[in-house]
Amino acid sequence: MTVIGWIQIILYCAIVVALVKPLGWYMTRVFNGEGTLLSPILRPVEAGIYWIGGVDEKREQHWLTYTVSMLLFHVGGFLIIYAVMRLQALLPFNPAGQTAVAEDLSFNTAISFITNTNWQNYGGESTLSYLVQMLGLTHQNFLSAATGIVLAVALIRGFARASMRTVGNFWVDVVRCTLYVLLPICIVYTLFLVWQGIPQTLGAYVDATTLEGAKQTIAVGPVASQVAIKMLGTNGGGFFNANAAHPFENPTALSNFVQMISIFALGAALTNVFGRMVGNQRQGWAILGVMGVLFIAGVTVAYWAEANGTTALNAMGLTGGNMEGKEVRFGIIASSLFAVITTAASCGAVNAMHDSFTALGGMIPLINMQLGEIIVGGVGAGLYGMLLFVVLAIFVAGLMVGRTPEYVGKKIEAREVKMAMLAILVLPLMYLGWTAVAVVLPSAVASMANAGPHGFTEVLYAYTSSTGNNGSAFAGLSGNTFFYNLTLASAMFVGRFFMIVPAMAMAGSLAGKKSVPASAGTLPTTGGLFVGLVVGVILIIGGLTFFPALALGPIVEHLAMTSGALF
Repeated sequence: MTVIGWIQIILYCAIVVALVKPLGWYMTRVFNGEGTLLSPILRPVEAGIYWIGGVDEKREQHWLTYTVSMLLFHVGGFLIIYAVMRLQALLPFNPAGQTAVAEDLSFNTAISFITNTNWQNYGGESTLSYLVQMLGLTHQNFLSAATGIVLAVALIRGFARASMRTVGNFWVDVVRCTLYVLLPICIVYTLFLVWQGIPQTLGAYVDATTLEGAKQTIAVGPVASQVAIKMLGTNGGGFFNANAAHPFENPTALSNFVQMISIFALGAALTNVFGRMVGNQRQGWAILGVMGVLFIAGVTVAYWAEANGTTALNAMGLTGGNMEGKEVRFGIIASSLFAVITTAASCGAVNAMHDSFTALGGMIPLINMQLGEIIVGGVGAGLYGMLLFVVLAIFVAGLMVGRTPEYVGKKIEAREVKMAMLAILVLPLMYLGWTAVAVVLPSAVASMANAGPHGFTEVLYAYTSSTGNNGSAFAGLSGNTFFYNLTLASAMFVGRFFMIVPAMAMAGSLAGKKSVPASAGTLPTTGGLFVGLVVGVILIIGGLTFFPALALGPIVEHLAMTSGALF
C-alpha cells in the first residue's frame, strides 16, 4: 500500500461526492417534470414519443399498474434480444459473418441484459454481430438502466407523498430518464472515449501482419457507444471478451479513472434525489454516509490483500504484491479499486481477473454482491436496496425504544417490514440454493476447472453475481452449458424482479399513508448514530444470511495459501 495509491482513492471519492449535488438537483427536476436546459430541444421529442405510444403523461399509475407496465416492458425487451441473436446470420451489419447464437445461450443473454446483469457466457467479438451489439445489447443497456432509476424514484415518491394512491407513470419516467439523463451524458461520454482511443466504427475487422510475419485479425466495431452506457448505466457487459482490460475498451489511465467515476455517479446522486424529494437533503447524505463507510472498508481490505500478496507467493520470490491477472497499465491499486467499485455497484465490468485476486481480495467483491450491491449499487437498484435495509434498521430502533418506527414522516409497520425481508431473503435463496445443486450435480461439476475451496468459490461467485445482477465472473468455470445457461438465467430473473415487486408494494403502501410530524421520541435519521445503526443492521443481517457461505470458500482458501499450499 502506497501514498500514491491512497491519493487515488481519496481523489476518486472526492470527485464522486462533488458530483452528487449537481446531478441530484438535475435529476430531481427531470423526474418532477420541471424544465431543464435541454427542455427546448428534447421536449418536442418527448411529447412525440408519448403521442406515438398513446401515453397520457399527466395520468399517474397505482404501484401495481406501474409494476405490471415495467414487467410487460421487459417482456418486449427479452423478445427483441432473443430474436436478433437467433436471426443474426440473416441480419445486416455482420462483417465477420457471425452465425446464429444457440437457443440456450440466446435465452441466457436476453435475460441477462433485460435484468441489467450483462452476464456473458460468450466472447463478444467472436460471437455477436454489430447489429446485435447495438440493437440488442446497447439498446437494452439504456432501458434496463432507466428502469432501475425510475423504480428508485417511484420508491422515493412513496416516502415523499402522503395519502396518495399513485407513485408516478412508468412510461413517462422511463422516457424522461432516457432522454434527459442517460442519452445526453452518453453522447458526451462517447466522444471522450473515442478521443481516448476506443473504436467507433461499422467497418470490418482489420487484418494486420505481425513482426513475425503472421496474420492477425483485430476486432473493432461500435465500441465507444456501448462502453459509455455500460459504465454509466452500471450494466458492465463488454463489447470484447476481456471487458475493461481490453485496450479498445479501456485504453488509458484517464479512461480507466473516468469509467470508475461514471459507475458511481448516478447511483450516488440518487441519494441526493431522495433527500430533495423528501424535503431534507441531510437524509440523502446520511444514506450516502452508510454507503461510504462500507465502501471504504471494502477498498481497504482489497487493496491491503492485493498489495501484500500471500505467504506462498512471497516464498516463491514474487514480492511486491499480487500482480497475477492484472493489467500492468493499471497495476494493483487501480485494479483493486475497480474491483470494489464494480461489485459495490451492480456493474460487473472488470479491468482485472477477479479469479486471480488473493483469497481475501476476492472475498470483498463477493461480499459486496451478497449484500445486494447496496453500496451505491446499480443505478436505482442500489438506492432501493439500501432503503430496504433502512426500513429494517428503523424497525429495530423502534423495538429498542418501544415506539412505532418512523422514517421521514412515515410510520414503518408490519407490511413494510415484511416486504423488506421478502426482497432481501430471496437473494441468498437463489445463490446458495443453486450453488448447492451445482457442486453435487456431475454435469455441473464437470464445468469446474479448479477443485477445493477455490473451485467452490468460482461457482458461488457465479450465482452470487447473477442473483445480484452484477455480471462479473471469477472465471475458471465453463458457464456456456445448458445447465448453467438456464440456472444462471433463473437466478438473474429472480434476483431482479423478485426484489423489485416487494419494493414497489412498499412504495404503494408508504404513498397511501399520512405524514407524521416528528416528535421528541422520533429517532434522528441524519446523524452518525443513524449511520452506525444502519451499517450494523446490514452487517448483522449479512452475517446471518450471507456470510456463512463465504467460510467455505475464500476464508478457507486464504488459510491454505498462508500456510504454503497452492491451488
